[in-house]
Amino acid sequence: MPGLRSEHLLQLSAELEDPLVLAEAPHGTRRILYFRGGAFSGPRLRGQVLAGGGDWVLLRRDGVSELDIRLALRTEDGALIYVACDGIFDIAPEVRERIMKAEPVDPAEYYFRTALRFETGAQAYRWLNRILAVGVGRRTPTGMVTEVFAVR
Repeated sequence: MPGLRSEHLLQLSAELEDPLVLAEAPHGTRRILYFRGGAFSGPRLRGQVLAGGGDWVLLRRDGVSELDIRLALRTEDGALIYVACDGIFDIAPEVRERIMKAEPVDPAEYYFRTALRFETGAQAYRWLNRILAVGVGRRTPTGMVTEVFAVR
């Protein structure tokens, strides 16, 4: 049976708008965070995170957040790539508060993982349509940074 391998695909960083909060919704508290923009770079592609995507976060009653992230990337050669991510973000309230105050926080103090899928019609990047990737994220006071690994 073949083993699981991964290779670094890119680092993605994005700035987020202040959240829209729908407290006490039927499944928990929903937070909607829109992307202002950002950047990504890796060995085979680099470019901008476009404004307008977002994260539709569900803060469950057990304190864990389910992530539903959708965003668009524009490569430096002009290709558009759609990215859809599902994930889990588990952080203690006091750790989140330290991050928001721009205090140094080791990402090992919380869990921020995503599963990414890509869509593009650009010939140079169609290989992305055939892979799954895993992101290991960290929160910043104004956004997030994720290291993305292609799963082989």
